[in-house]
Amino acid sequence: MEKLIVQGELLLELGYQPSAVIGLLMQVAEDRFTKNELDIFCNQARAVLNDPLAYKEDEIWGQISEALMTKADDTIALVDPVTYQIFGAGQIEEGAVKQMETAIRLPVAVAGALMPDAHQGYGLPIGGVLATRNAVIPYGVGVDIGCRMCLSVYDIPATDLDAAFAQYQRELIANTKFGAGAGFHGQYKADHAILEHKDFGATTFLRALKDKAYSQLGTSGGGNHFVEFGILDVAENRPEIGLKAGKYLALLSHSGSRGFGATIANHYTKLARSLCKLPKEASHLAYFDLDTAEGQEYWQAMNLAGDYASACHDVIHAKMAKAIGGQVLSKVENHHNFAWKENHQGEEWVVHRKGATPAGKGVLGIIPGSMTAPGFLVKGKGHAGSLESASHGAGRQMSRTKAEANFTREGLNQYLKQEGVKLIGGGTDEAPGAYKDIHSVMAAQTELVEVLASFQPKLVRMADDGSRED
Repeated sequence: MEKLIVQGELLLELGYQPSAVIGLLMQVAEDRFTKNELDIFCNQARAVLNDPLAYKEDEIWGQISEALMTKADDTIALVDPVTYQIFGAGQIEEGAVKQMETAIRLPVAVAGALMPDAHQGYGLPIGGVLATRNAVIPYGVGVDIGCRMCLSVYDIPATDLDAAFAQYQRELIANTKFGAGAGFHGQYKADHAILEHKDFGATTFLRALKDKAYSQLGTSGGGNHFVEFGILDVAENRPEIGLKAGKYLALLSHSGSRGFGATIANHYTKLARSLCKLPKEASHLAYFDLDTAEGQEYWQAMNLAGDYASACHDVIHAKMAKAIGGQVLSKVENHHNFAWKENHQGEEWVVHRKGATPAGKGVLGIIPGSMTAPGFLVKGKGHAGSLESASHGAGRQMSRTKAEANFTREGLNQYLKQEGVKLIGGGTDEAPGAYKDIHSVMAAQTELVEVLASFQPKLVRMADDGSRED
């Protein structure tokens, strides 16, 4: 029989308060009840809440009774802050700094850093890097788990993009799909080895998400996600990427784990907040100890979502290479919105990079600008103060709401024409003016990365409705 999986919202509706009891109840439901016994579970859970003493010796409900009768305040206190370094301090908003200064007071925090593209988000700021000892923070990873950049460089002359622009536009539209909830169906569904990954069968929760993952495989979200053709300019021979000096036709994509990753993030964030009670200002930073069953479950799900995000890019790039008849000379990929186990200062830490690029010594990555500004193919320098990280882009200097109020579609189209960029889809919330100057951001992180090549967008595909989800 299928196990019963309950959500925190249901338990709150039954009258339970946010606390570690929520997590215990979720475990009781999964261990002791089947999917068909939801009503029985709810009735018994409500009865225990109303009279916990009566269930003190009960084999199933005893631990719930004991937790309910424990009156001690289980809020985890914040501690003195650990040190952290800011890169590009002059261009980072106050809200992002305040969020970082809360994060570094977690009792599990050991180090942190703020990248020059940082701006305010939820939990960790976007552009925030936080190292913890044996703990993982779902909102330190973020909702779009494993969001990635992927660059394919082709053997096709760069001049071919202008010469056959209409063909490239047609193939880009035909072979990509964008927007919140967007997916493929029937014969149009993509296939990839990720669908056979053993971890899809690890828990009832992950098994239930496999159909969603299948339908959205090879698609992209809304917001700032894109697939674009452009010109890669390699100023000198770069054996690190297998390219000689010259200009190349290239495809750059940015998207993550879609609805699959978002569902994982939301589920485990709620669970973490029920188990790890923090002061209000830090509540989005609730964490799992990696030695717990919940911590291991999230870690497994997070890694699967990261692999799935990579598979989505594999599908997109394989389709596009076939459509344009190009051979891939070089391919570079990196991800953010993830947590890694890494060795720093002689011990293993869990390094969360929410909107930050791994930049260990010699590690390759891509840092995009905006739909008109160049992006950069970089090599990490392994800077200890940044926890071997760099920015993941230019970073927003204007919220989406403010951007929509300040930019018109007509004005955006005029600017795109002036810059020689064709946009398919997209919204004014993604107007180039909503972003920081990528050159200033790169200047603030010369200690962190070396630039190997620049990429200039020419043909950009984004969500038609400018949707913000995923």
